[in-house]
Amino acid sequence: MEKISSIGLKGLEGYKIQVEVQVFSGSPSMVIVGLPDKSIKESRERILTVLRSVESTITTRKVIVNLSPAEHKKNGPLLDFAIAIGILKELKILNNEMEEGVAFLGAMSLDGTLLSTEDLLSTILAAKSLNYKKVYLPYDPNIPLEIIEGIELIFFKDIYTAIDYFQGKKIKNEILQQHNKYHPTHLTPHKSFSYIIGHEKAKRALEIAASGEHNVLLIGSPGCGKTLLAEAFPTILPPLSNKSLLEVMSLYQLAGERRTAHSTPPFRSPHHSSSSVSLIGGGSFPKPGEISLSHKGVLFLDEMAEFPKKSLEMLRQPLESGIVSISRVQSKVSYPSSFILIGATNPCPCGYHGSKHHYCICSPQQIKNYRNKISGPVNDRIDIFLHLHSSNQETMVQESEDSRMIRSRVEIARKRQYIRYKTEQTNGKVAIEELLATSPLTKNQEQWLVTLSLKHHWSNRVKLKIIRLARTISDLQNQAVITDEAIKEAISLRNGSLY
Repeated sequence: MEKISSIGLKGLEGYKIQVEVQVFSGSPSMVIVGLPDKSIKESRERILTVLRSVESTITTRKVIVNLSPAEHKKNGPLLDFAIAIGILKELKILNNEMEEGVAFLGAMSLDGTLLSTEDLLSTILAAKSLNYKKVYLPYDPNIPLEIIEGIELIFFKDIYTAIDYFQGKKIKNEILQQHNKYHPTHLTPHKSFSYIIGHEKAKRALEIAASGEHNVLLIGSPGCGKTLLAEAFPTILPPLSNKSLLEVMSLYQLAGERRTAHSTPPFRSPHHSSSSVSLIGGGSFPKPGEISLSHKGVLFLDEMAEFPKKSLEMLRQPLESGIVSISRVQSKVSYPSSFILIGATNPCPCGYHGSKHHYCICSPQQIKNYRNKISGPVNDRIDIFLHLHSSNQETMVQESEDSRMIRSRVEIARKRQYIRYKTEQTNGKVAIEELLATSPLTKNQEQWLVTLSLKHHWSNRVKLKIIRLARTISDLQNQAVITDEAIKEAISLRNGSLY
């Protein structure tokens, strides 16, 4: 019996699969056991068709393939290559011993060509986390190979090239010579803060939000600039690190969406008619939703109060943990979902409550019901509330700061946080215990926040949001400790709550 290693996925988390193959005389057949899905069961015909040209007697043998561990359901055709290699070794066509820490990945066509699949990048990263030293696989030009470190990747065009390689024959590996060179690029933005005249307070608040990954709710009448500010927001975010880029690309591949290898953080803006499954992720075989496709970037919910309340309530757990867990009868998976939430909403159903230029026709009860569509728990998870008004064309400054200038300050503030927490963590996402351990409040500051909490009936979460905001403001001011001025500004940014 031969054993070949491969890898399975549950979400982005990988686990080791041992492909056990035994070939013996008997009724000609090929049986695959170990909870394979339909795509793996169909690999019988693909593999036997290809191997018939290598060893004609394969059609007269009985082949048993066991996928271990037997309790995990196996999905996708990436096991084709490992099964084929196992059969070839069992038939003694390949006699060499496979070294430890080696895995085989790849689907196979009827002519023996090895093919990539939509989860290949995720599986490569899983192999790295499982401490595999080497992976044999098909080449995929969409994977930025140069930024995948710590694991050796050896590419084969087809199964026949792999046979020659393992038999010790010299082969010309043209694929390695022509693979893509990754150059980190930042997409040219369609909108920039330099095009937004006025709204200086809002720009300052968004700079703080970008620096510490804080959630923001924009509230204002139609046409006051909510959507424009939100769409320009990604232009002040730092570029993705190599690690984050690979995570984002993996999620897009699993969702069946194409994303090129650029370092611009993702920006997703689902329509308010989107279903809960499309927003959170799921399906019979769970796939990432919009919140996971926003990982390391921005989820913009325009007309947030128009989203189904059930969908908004589902955001509560991912906003806290940065992970969404999806349970189904057939499987349970988790996807990373660490994003900045930018919401935009009107102050009332007609949109003109508080406007200086239009009369609001909504009753107090209608206004209350409209605002209650964003529940208290969701409201608690928002750091910054911005009430916007249309800019006065006569008094506003005609020159506005460019996004690149703001982004340079954001990048400096982020670097201070990464150094403090010794990882890619920001003030808005790091565990509160670690934040307070590295930046403790003074006794006066603690007493001040307790007094204000009792006066304004703040929840403990709101108080902690203010501390997180104050830490970010202090980082922008290059202060080693949280200052009183930073706490005052943080309170003013949080005070615009809907409740």
